[in-house]
Amino acid sequence: EIEAVTGVQTCALPIYQAGRRIVLLGAISTTPALLLLERAPFSASAEHLAELPRALRSCRNLGANDVYFWFMACSGDAADGGAAEIHDDLKINLIYPCTDKHIKKYSRQGTRIVTETAETYKNSVRPYMQRQRDGGRLTWVYNIIEGKTEVEDVIFRTVRGVDTERGFLLLPDLNWDRKTMESLHLLALVERRDIWSLRDLRKKHVLWLKEMRRKILAATVGTYTKLDEDQLKLYVHYQPTYYHFHIHVVHVALEAGATQSVGKAIGFESLISQLETMPGGEEAGLDSVSLTYGLGESSELWIDVFEPLKNRGTASLSQ
Repeated sequence: EIEAVTGVQTCALPIYQAGRRIVLLGAISTTPALLLLERAPFSASAEHLAELPRALRSCRNLGANDVYFWFMACSGDAADGGAAEIHDDLKINLIYPCTDKHIKKYSRQGTRIVTETAETYKNSVRPYMQRQRDGGRLTWVYNIIEGKTEVEDVIFRTVRGVDTERGFLLLPDLNWDRKTMESLHLLALVERRDIWSLRDLRKKHVLWLKEMRRKILAATVGTYTKLDEDQLKLYVHYQPTYYHFHIHVVHVALEAGATQSVGKAIGFESLISQLETMPGGEEAGLDSVSLTYGLGESSELWIDVFEPLKNRGTASLSQ
């Protein structure tokens, strides 16, 4: 039997890792002991998955926007829990109705590394981005910016409509449970609609980007007062999931999965530095550089752009 198991607040070890692993300090027959607990992977059996929705003891609605819904839930048989306190242990995201693009995004698939040159961007990728923006896939973003949804979730925004070229807002990402600080994940969405991705950033934007970074950090530590600015990491994705410029803000302890990996995430400060030091005038920008990143084999960008280029022998593919 483990006696005198203590909580996080009485242990000097970094024992709480983004809510997925916890280390308890206690004793077995007065001898010090550490108990390491980590969440096991989900079972992929059809029987388990069929029973999973019915095994939820509670389901708390966190919000909704367009086709996206998110909840916190507690798994386990309600009959076993009795009057015990319910602790949410599942973060649930629902996409309804979902599209083929959603299904491909979340399906297991191979990955390819490609190098997108300035020419490939201009001739093939930029038109692809335009098609994605024309497909109504930014409705949920515009709902937030226009104050139609998630108004109560916004933790900071510049005065709306006063300076749309510099305005932005900050709110929790739908993947964060909104309470575990070590898994904190926020999104900063710019108001302007002419910057689709980091490719549209130019030297003339440096002062704006620096000011936005300063405000993001100040607003985050002002809202979550137990955090310091040097516990936060800012990055952008390329390719991003959607083509409206946004910045990810996460706790430095957040486990670095695929979304923070090389070939996906680019440090915000590094972007600013690259713009500052690149040759040329104020209009010089990141549309002139080559970028290397990973693509899923089921993604439209691979199927529609890079695979045909590869087959014609004209793509710049990393070996």
